[in-house]
Amino acid sequence: MVKRTYTVSVYTENNVGLLNRISAIFLKRHINIDSFSTSESEIPNIFRFVIVIKMEPSRIGKITKQIEKQVDVIKVFYHTDSETIFQESALFKLPSDVLFEKRQVQNIIKNSRARIVTVSREYFVLEKTGFRHETEKLRRDLEKFGLLQFVRSGRISVTKSKLPISDILEKFRQNKNE
Repeated sequence: MVKRTYTVSVYTENNVGLLNRISAIFLKRHINIDSFSTSESEIPNIFRFVIVIKMEPSRIGKITKQIEKQVDVIKVFYHTDSETIFQESALFKLPSDVLFEKRQVQNIIKNSRARIVTVSREYFVLEKTGFRHETEKLRRDLEKFGLLQFVRSGRISVTKSKLPISDILEKFRQNKNE
């Protein structure tokens, strides 16, 4: 069976232990999480987990239903890459001398459309936002110049189509207040 990449959006209340319960759902089914990020959502006091996984299309619905059964989960949506707009961000820390002494590094920075965040005597930090293959290419290009540190965020995404989350949340709030 061919695996596809899915972005799973989990809308939830901000409660302790939910991350462990959600990750356990993937662990039990031997599904690797490629990327995970969380933040407040567009709705006050509601958080959104963005989880990127690769799996068979026939299994994605079952997984999302399992996640929705968790007490603190309000709603779960899943989308393919073509249904979302997504990016990742990465930071690269390198020795300062390569910035000033190696013209090739300046060209790599310019061509990758990365931006310099800070410069000190010892190091400088670049920031690159884009698709994973872009941040990964920049990492490979910079490794030979003594990459001191590298970190990449999880995927952040929005859907191309409208999500009915506001209507769902209003019903959720009404039920909670009854």
